Amino acid sequence: MTPVRSATRRPRSSQRAGACPRSRWRRGLAIVAAAALGIGAAIGVSRIDLDKAIREITLPLRHDDVIRQQAAEKDLDPSLIAAVIYAESRFRDQESHAGARGLMQITPQTAHLIAHLSGGTRFVTGDLSNPEINIRYGSFYLDYLLERYDSNEIAALAAYNAGIGTVDRWGGSSLGLGAVEFPETRAYIEEVLDKRREYRDKYAQDLGLSG
Repeated sequence: MTPVRSATRRPRSSQRAGACPRSRWRRGLAIVAAAALGIGAAIGVSRIDLDKAIREITLPLRHDDVIRQQAAEKDLDPSLIAAVIYAESRFRDQESHAGARGLMQITPQTAHLIAHLSGGTRFVTGDLSNPEINIRYGSFYLDYLLERYDSNEIAALAAYNAGIGTVDRWGGSSLGLGAVEFPETRAYIEEVLDKRREYRDKYAQDLGLSG
């Protein structure tokens, strides 16, 4: 009986010995594959994070909920509002040397005009530092200018930058980019229109332009 048991044990022992290297090889392969997938996922996440970080620096977007709301209320293109904010302040609350304030760089004089046109009676200059109020006022003024100049975006943007009186002298509703006499105003218009395309491309979902 003992020799029989011995005879039956040896093959089993040799089979186990032969199976171990294959098992270790398979486990090793699985570990390598898992590590490769982990590295790939990490690289993918890093690229996503890096792309997002670069986009936030080169093409920032803040207060997109307010922009969407104002665009819907005033029937404006949200990417146009975002592009004006970018050109005016890069989405930073600041004050210019001319006294223009906030994200959409509205002067107190223009703000009082907007308050009058919109029926507002409780406006104070400090309100322009409030992003929601600033975007609301800036969007109202942009809508007012587009209506004044028969939806001519060149004229409306020129007036936003250089003033209504100046644009009226340049041709008003018939104003084309080539007739804009101030180089800085022409560059401003070109920047806004260029950034509007970028905001449409990069932030369609955030601005409610997709789906």
